[in-house]
Amino acid sequence: MSSARVMCRASTELGAKVVELNVGGQFYTTTMSTLLLKHPGTKFSEILSRSSKPCKDAGGRFFIDRPGTYFGPILDYLRTGQVPTQHIPEVYREAQFYQIHLLVKILEDMPQIFGEQVARKQFLLEVPNYSENLEVLLHLARAEAVAMRRSTVVVCVVCTEEEAAQCVEPLNNLEAKKTPVVKFGPWRVGPGIEDLMYCLEKDIKAQGYQVACEKYSLNKESWANLNRCFYKFIFTWW
Repeated sequence: MSSARVMCRASTELGAKVVELNVGGQFYTTTMSTLLLKHPGTKFSEILSRSSKPCKDAGGRFFIDRPGTYFGPILDYLRTGQVPTQHIPEVYREAQFYQIHLLVKILEDMPQIFGEQVARKQFLLEVPNYSENLEVLLHLARAEAVAMRRSTVVVCVVCTEEEAAQCVEPLNNLEAKKTPVVKFGPWRVGPGIEDLMYCLEKDIKAQGYQVACEKYSLNKESWANLNRCFYKFIFTWW
């Protein structure tokens, strides 16, 4: 028998083999063909590999420590090519984990993922040190929360070098009064201040904090034109 026929026969036998999966406590039954042959190069090759020790549950099923709820749409896509229409962000994360690259690309073109993963990420890349400043903001809020129901952190946003120079005196004044403050900017081009405040509030709430963003008014009339640069984030702890 030729080597080509042997390989074809082995592939056919592999494809026909039934596989039982335990994904986060939910059971699924499918075939090796569905998991390995239709979309080669996914993480299932590693999970089901004979060369590595597969993780199995007490019933002999391959165990995958991932959310079982969102594996159903993944398996439907592998079986039929049906693109998920519900729980898109969650299914997107699972598609990334299982390295189903074509499905990842399809989902990235959907509005739910495009808006968050492409448009907003590109927006925030224009804000220098966004992630670092966000962490500083949260650290200051927690530090102010000792024995307090609420804590407030002031955020100063400067879009240009000129605004940065104008805000030096008000910032020094806030620091002298021991008011916690975080400064964002300047940057060369365009993130709008209101959009930045929206992103900050969204990212803080995503971490489980109860927070509200409001305008902050400086206490000197000569600084009134700089009020556009100042906001406050009010955290409620209990």
